[in-house]
Amino acid sequence: MPHAHNGDVEIYYETFGDSADDALVLINGLGSQCINYRVEWCEKFASEGFFVIRFDNRDVGLSTKFSHVVPDVRAAVRAVAAGERPSAAYTVSDMAADATAVLDHAGIDRAHVMGLSMGGMIVQVLAIEHPHRLLSITSVMSSTGEPDVGQSTDEARRLLFGPPPTDRESYIARHIEGIRTYGSPACFDEARLRAFAGEAFDRCFDPAGQARQMTAIMASPRRTEALRSVRIPALVMHGDADRLVDISGGRRTAELIPGARFEVLEGLGHDYPPAYWDRWVKLVTEHARAAHPA
Repeated sequence: MPHAHNGDVEIYYETFGDSADDALVLINGLGSQCINYRVEWCEKFASEGFFVIRFDNRDVGLSTKFSHVVPDVRAAVRAVAAGERPSAAYTVSDMAADATAVLDHAGIDRAHVMGLSMGGMIVQVLAIEHPHRLLSITSVMSSTGEPDVGQSTDEARRLLFGPPPTDRESYIARHIEGIRTYGSPACFDEARLRAFAGEAFDRCFDPAGQARQMTAIMASPRRTEALRSVRIPALVMHGDADRLVDISGGRRTAELIPGARFEVLEGLGHDYPPAYWDRWVKLVTEHARAAHPA
């Protein structure tokens, strides 16, 4: 499979569908690998006429790791609380530039992009800093970087900032505990979750990479004013059962981007179970076609 390059950073990506179709780039959230966008889900998008690209963000999966940087999440939290910019190996802007490097390597001038959670933040930065590369944006279960919206419940926050797992079984247990805490209540399927978590662990286990991504989020400025200048057609989606990023983060994102459409997914938590894929694909497809008719 191909790798794109943003300077010394190597980004692994995969594609689905016909390269002659409009590209749809799928961007992952904190610590998650491109396989979170399951093959069957990618194929649903491809069947709607998209050339689908999924990739590993830096510090996860098969992309470059910043292993020489030891993350200090606690210090970053203290810095943010003091109104200071924490030290970080990179920022969300750098991760957005990784996405443009994927477009360059794939020979794509402009694309539709969809990002989930941290991926939604990356999509927002793409719209702010690289609007000429975009046809449309979809920001899902994400927020604006403002401290008064999109916050986690106490239980979800304890999991997010708690000690990381150390082996395969504790990784699987943490994944299941996380989805039980902030996932979609009606879609909890322990067998499916256990199988996926094992697959993800076997492909790449690097909790320090997730911690570096977390510090990158904290080191990046809030996007409040910049989002007001976005002129890319925008769809914002959020689940009303999300306990990791409160739905207020999605509402605020849609409020700030001129003309943005806001869609609430009833019962959806901070995950993307197969039960939601058909509606999800329909919403994104309708949005993309309205933004860039064939």
